[in-house]
Amino acid sequence: MKTIVSLSLLTTFLAFVGCGKSEPLAEASEARPDRTTSTSVASASVEDTSSLPQLGAAPAWTLSRVDGSTLTSAELAGKVVVIDFWATWCPPCREEIPGYIAMQRELESAGLVIVGVSLDQGGPGVVNKFNETFKMNYPLVMGDEKMVDAFGGIEAIPTTFLIDRNGQIRHRKVGMMDRSEYEPLVKSLL
Repeated sequence: MKTIVSLSLLTTFLAFVGCGKSEPLAEASEARPDRTTSTSVASASVEDTSSLPQLGAAPAWTLSRVDGSTLTSAELAGKVVVIDFWATWCPPCREEIPGYIAMQRELESAGLVIVGVSLDQGGPGVVNKFNETFKMNYPLVMGDEKMVDAFGGIEAIPTTFLIDRNGQIRHRKVGMMDRSEYEPLVKSLL
């Protein structure tokens, strides 16, 4: 029950604060020592993608896919992983999806896996219905409080983590980023 109430409050907060942001936000790491710091578009431009900073080890996790099966971080070992916290009702999240679909299709053979972590309160049914329209070609899982906490908390959606083949978080973005800006960061790790 506590998890449901916490996720409900988080989702309500995100509806008012996060969704609609179009630029990645800087974040103070002093607020929480275990939190990864943000790498803005300006500091991780196309020119310097080969030197993305290591922001710490990605946490281990196990989540339910929207089809009822489970997905674990261990299953993605050795891959470049994009973890995207999103919701069906979030316009910037929805705007990024076609770019993620294209990247997954084009870069999967090079070792990319995008994971959509839904923070929708309505559960898998809402996400499955949404997916009937968008036809997302990457794993969709239902986020929970433990996952949100493991990644240092989520203040706004979309919030996306880029994880290298060694399990290190190399980039964190809060807000939407155009595919033309984000894909070079992803490719730099492939």
